[in-house]
Amino acid sequence: MNFNLYLSALLIASACCSAVVVYLCWKRRELPIALSYGLCILSTAFYTFGYASELVSSSLETIRFWLRIEYIGIPFGTVFWFVMVLQYTGRQAYIRKWTVAAAMVIPVITFIAHNTNEWHHLFYKSLTLDYSEGFPLARIVRGPLYYVHVIYAYALILVGVVLLLRMLFKSAPSMKKHVVLMLIGSLAPYSSTLVYLSGVLPTPFDISPFGFILSNVFFLFGIYQFNLLRLAPMALQKVFESMQDAVVLLDLEDNITGFNQAAGRTIQGLGRKNGVGQPASAVFAANPELLRRIDLASASENKELLRDEAADRYYSVQVSLVADFRSRPAGKMLLLRDVTDAVRSEERLLENARQLRELNAFKDQMFNVVAHDIRDPMAVLLNLTELLEEEASVCGEDHEEIVQEMSRQVHSTFALVESLIEWFRSQRGGMVFVPIVQSLSHSVQRNVRLLQGRSDGKGIRIVSDIEQDAFVFADKEMLDLVLRNLLSNAIKFTELGGDIRVRASLSGAVFTVSVSDSGIGIPEDRLYTLLREDHVVSTEGTAGERGVGLGLALCKEFARLNGGEFWFDSTPEQGSTFYFTVPAAQADVAHGGDLMAARRGIG
Repeated sequence: MNFNLYLSALLIASACCSAVVVYLCWKRRELPIALSYGLCILSTAFYTFGYASELVSSSLETIRFWLRIEYIGIPFGTVFWFVMVLQYTGRQAYIRKWTVAAAMVIPVITFIAHNTNEWHHLFYKSLTLDYSEGFPLARIVRGPLYYVHVIYAYALILVGVVLLLRMLFKSAPSMKKHVVLMLIGSLAPYSSTLVYLSGVLPTPFDISPFGFILSNVFFLFGIYQFNLLRLAPMALQKVFESMQDAVVLLDLEDNITGFNQAAGRTIQGLGRKNGVGQPASAVFAANPELLRRIDLASASENKELLRDEAADRYYSVQVSLVADFRSRPAGKMLLLRDVTDAVRSEERLLENARQLRELNAFKDQMFNVVAHDIRDPMAVLLNLTELLEEEASVCGEDHEEIVQEMSRQVHSTFALVESLIEWFRSQRGGMVFVPIVQSLSHSVQRNVRLLQGRSDGKGIRIVSDIEQDAFVFADKEMLDLVLRNLLSNAIKFTELGGDIRVRASLSGAVFTVSVSDSGIGIPEDRLYTLLREDHVVSTEGTAGERGVGLGLALCKEFARLNGGEFWFDSTPEQGSTFYFTVPAAQADVAHGGDLMAARRGIG
């Protein structure tokens, strides 16, 4: 048998090995790296099988045919190999449709130039037969496009080899075997091609396809021994290092065998110099709770909450057993997950629940006060009605003045009820704060008119010294309730013929509103109680008026919700002054008349 037949048989065997590798890649085609590697090996299979057939060809036309078969794989194999290297080294981000399309430009030009060479001779200047070896071999004089193809291919190879070498230096010791196998399997065919093209080792035939024999041996060994297609070492290493959770690997003797960057940042005392190889008892000496969990590790993988007092952080601690391929214990894995945000969110939920309970109780109090507000004008109406009945039965005179007063009270009460009902509807989903720009002077006058029946009944003069251009940014109903309660209390505790004065002074971005009366003041023992309690028992006014004892509590709370403060001072037998602050409206908004409401939830 001729020598060329032996070489052809060897190359056909190599092509069969390539077919086996392609089949294995097809079985694992769900892995991107298996797809790119399979296409790379398929390209080499075309090259190897085509050259095996070329060696046993006897005519120039037959050789040209098999060269075309070879160049189905030769131009594209290097690009597929480079894509595989990018995936293998964890650089999948560079693999995009447009980058792959750009990388395929030179291979496509090479493929077209080779198949149309007879028209332009830019790829091969000449192609002849040489019988000096005892069998026909193709003698090729290479053209410029051939060298463009070679330079481009080896540029990709150089970049790919650099990436693999960087991966080799950065990989963990257990991963270096995988990288070495990938390097040898990749360099074998391209090294033989470089030797053939450079002429360092003169050979009568192309030795490049024989490099794929060595390549296939190493790749098949890697696939079966190390599951090379499934384990992309650098990709897995990058995933391990980029995990936000702290992971520490230990052997059965509780010695540290590995950890990621998050563990180095999280666990005090864990670093490159005192990490791998050190016993857990030495590294975690400052964390006895972690040592306890490591000692109690079991297959149940229980989770516990651990607080780092120094960093004020909370961690979910999980220690699980790691088994080998025979399901035997091979080590332990400590996982620390930072759950500080979740714990604090839970604390905020509990705090919100507490505030919700308080707000519900606060609403109950508010309804009582509102009932009190409605009762006052209704009591006036009742008195006017009784007076009208008495005078009508005694004198039979015209009672136009009483009727007009009753009409005014009815309209005021109806407006109050309508406003309160609308506000209650807006509060169904919880306490809602709706601040708007409004005139402080108009708010005071509106509530003075509502209480005028009571003030006139006691001969009390209410004076407002608030300027017309005083605009505030506050919830309308809350502001009205505060003013109404303070004015109502002032009327309640002021003697007949007394005075009540409402003032407002601007200081920076807030108005300080005061309601002063010339009433009986607050006794010292009562003053002490008011300063320290939100809920007090109502006392009688100067005319025997009664309340529900909740007005000041709501005033204080509503002032707070509007971003202000509430306080008071009093002198027995001389009168009292109640103060609260409210944000001032911006000048451009106040004078522009653009009363925009900004809604936000409270609690």
